[in-house]
Amino acid sequence: MDDSQKKDKDIFLPAAIIVAALLISGALVYKTGSNVTVPSANSDTSLLAQISGGNLADDDVVLGDKNAPVTIVEFGDYQCPFCAKFFSEVEPQIREQYIKTNKVKMIFRDFAFLGSESQGAALASQCAADQGKFWAYHDRLYQTEIADGRENNGNLTTALFKSLAVDLGLDAGKFAGCLDSQKYKTEVEKDYSDGVAAGVQGTPATFINGKVISGAMPFPQFKNVIEQALSQSR
Repeated sequence: MDDSQKKDKDIFLPAAIIVAALLISGALVYKTGSNVTVPSANSDTSLLAQISGGNLADDDVVLGDKNAPVTIVEFGDYQCPFCAKFFSEVEPQIREQYIKTNKVKMIFRDFAFLGSESQGAALASQCAADQGKFWAYHDRLYQTEIADGRENNGNLTTALFKSLAVDLGLDAGKFAGCLDSQKYKTEVEKDYSDGVAAGVQGTPATFINGKVISGAMPFPQFKNVIEQALSQSR
């Protein structure tokens, strides 16, 4: 696994304007620009075969049973407020009802388009993966950013990333070496590129056996698609 994130050169609206517009529209998805079309949850088109040699999951760390019949792949940004909404409101139910019961496995891929702090967080999470703590670190990053509630305000710093590593019991020296060297820059860039190739234009974008749900939609919508995927796998 290699790492780091592509510095997106698309045209962005200021974050506050994007948030206001999306809250008004009820979109619940952070988009990479103002004139984009994000795939709908009703699409029946499988995107699994379009990127990464047919494997949307790539080589990222799996949460759950690797042999689970349904695979959820989320493209997200640690600063995205709607990714945080998905993490805090929807993901716990998916973990409890489907991942713990070995029906679903989950993979997080970095679509870190909101700036350098997002890119740093993506790199840090991959360095945590080196020591077997990706998902624990992933959760702490979201918990930290949710508590802060704002993006690109300077709170996601190298010092914070290293402090979280210590809190989680990682080898501080190894983690710092990994982070400072940007060891996983290529991995983060590949995640972003694969997301673009799959049609991702905003976060969160969640693929359930290749069928996309765009945005932090209510859990019943995810449940419906998961149940369909499970029935098709039998």
